[in-house]
Amino acid sequence: MRIVRFEGPDGSPVYGEELAGGQARLLQGDPLAGLIPTGETLAVVRRLAPIEPVNIFCIGLNYRAHAEETGAPLPENPVVFMKPTTALNHPDSEIRLPACCVHGPEVDYEAELAVVIGKSATNVSEQDALDHVLGYSCANDVSARRWQKHGGGGQWVRGKSFDSFCPLGPVLVTADEIADPQVLPLRTRLNGRTMQEGHTSDMIFPVAKLIHLLSQDTTLLPGTVILTGTPPGVGFARNPPVYLAPGDRIEVEIEGIGVLANSVVAAHS
Repeated sequence: MRIVRFEGPDGSPVYGEELAGGQARLLQGDPLAGLIPTGETLAVVRRLAPIEPVNIFCIGLNYRAHAEETGAPLPENPVVFMKPTTALNHPDSEIRLPACCVHGPEVDYEAELAVVIGKSATNVSEQDALDHVLGYSCANDVSARRWQKHGGGGQWVRGKSFDSFCPLGPVLVTADEIADPQVLPLRTRLNGRTMQEGHTSDMIFPVAKLIHLLSQDTTLLPGTVILTGTPPGVGFARNPPVYLAPGDRIEVEIEGIGVLANSVVAAHS
């Protein structure tokens, strides 16, 4: 099922099964507790992020080609950091360039496959890991590079955590429709120009391995979102570097899921 979360007629969030023509079959409940068809069809006017995460785990340097373009050695263990839930952003909403990025352009894009945990996972085996997945979505791990590299005392969290820095969507595709998350092409377009082109088969740590490792003595609650790393083509690794600017349109596309599009605006606009 392709689950879309959107504003209902009274402005409150509702869930639906995505249909053609910008319509959705209204669903009662929520994806974690269960969804029941109501028989009503509504127009999807304003999409929302398909899930409200309880935690957001992120994995760095998880594509071989991306590690190579940055000159970093392949990690022996996953590079793990987190984003606060306040970084969550919606499809077709604005990525805001932080006012504290005062030393010139630095905000970058990262197309990522997002994994949503559907049932509590603690010490799960790699073999059973995908049984705990509710579904998949597109994500953009927006990153302020100077803050990431120099403004966080060696930790990446600060540069990845500004408001609007975690666009998610446009839908949640349930796990029964994506039997193998390691067969998905993904790409990024900036103002229509393809910047990233990759494939989830290039992951150093596949989705099942990540869930297994992250769940060791750590409970992954239902509603946990895992961003699984980005393919090559990020802005800071280009010559010359390419960073996001006001007026830009950035699109993350994953085959079988859809296109997550966001505009970029200056701080305080």
